[in-house]
Amino acid sequence: MRIHLVGLGKMGANLALNLKENNHEVIGFDLNDEARAKLNKAGIETHDELNTFLKRRDNQRLIVWLLIPNNLVDQVIDQIIPYLNEKDIIVDGGNSNYKLSMSRYERLKELDIEFIDVGTSGGTEGARHGACLMIGGTKEAFDYLEPVYKDISMEDGYGFMGSPGSGHFVKMVHNGIEYGMMQAIGEGFELIESSPFEVDYHLLTKVWNSGSIIESALVGYIGSAFSKDAKLEQIEGRIDDSGEGKWMVEEALDFGVAIPVIAQSLFTRYKSRDNVKFSEKVVAAMRNEFGGHAVYKKKK
Repeated sequence: MRIHLVGLGKMGANLALNLKENNHEVIGFDLNDEARAKLNKAGIETHDELNTFLKRRDNQRLIVWLLIPNNLVDQVIDQIIPYLNEKDIIVDGGNSNYKLSMSRYERLKELDIEFIDVGTSGGTEGARHGACLMIGGTKEAFDYLEPVYKDISMEDGYGFMGSPGSGHFVKMVHNGIEYGMMQAIGEGFELIESSPFEVDYHLLTKVWNSGSIIESALVGYIGSAFSKDAKLEQIEGRIDDSGEGKWMVEEALDFGVAIPVIAQSLFTRYKSRDNVKFSEKVVAAMRNEFGGHAVYKKKK
């Protein structure tokens, strides 16, 4: 299938390579020269002008897949609408607020253009070698693109979540759960760091990830970080947040649902910007390993 991919950063570039490897035709768009050049070397056609990027070769539906920040989605939709016809499809694979996805669907429905919200998990490695996709939209649009989802996902790693907005809603919940799990791992390592024992953290993560109940991708990611910096001495314990934890806490308040672990993990991220703790170094390092998120090097 022919996919027009907007946003060739860490996630977008890896998804483009994944699509190409699975015999889909990928056309990329990005204003960054370096990002386009990297994919050109891999044999992927790229553009920096919409009139060439969205040129229609035949009567098939245009599929425009967005992997861009939430605050740019409406702007990009406005720019591409003039190039779209009825029944064309816009896929938002970024971390957008589900309420905005619902309103974007309604707006595009008036033009008879499909809008699909895809919660994308698995980090950069998942985008490259097998993602986890949570998909919302109409069933007709899901069925049309299901062969693509199947090709680029892990086995059993994609599913139709329901009506428009549901894909980004469950991805918001997914990220909130991730906050809590990462915080628990970080706090566990802080307790070990405060103990009288000289534990090899890289070795410990290998042991924990070999049959223990807490075996997980997250433990694997922090193990990778420890293999590069045994005590995380090169980074600060400052943790950024994508905004989805905040959205989830706000929704929990609206729905009257108690989520104390996730709420506390969000507040800990805010606190980390003033007070450096080893647990926060652990969480920051994990985020860098699986998603390429920023870490802040320790000042000398």
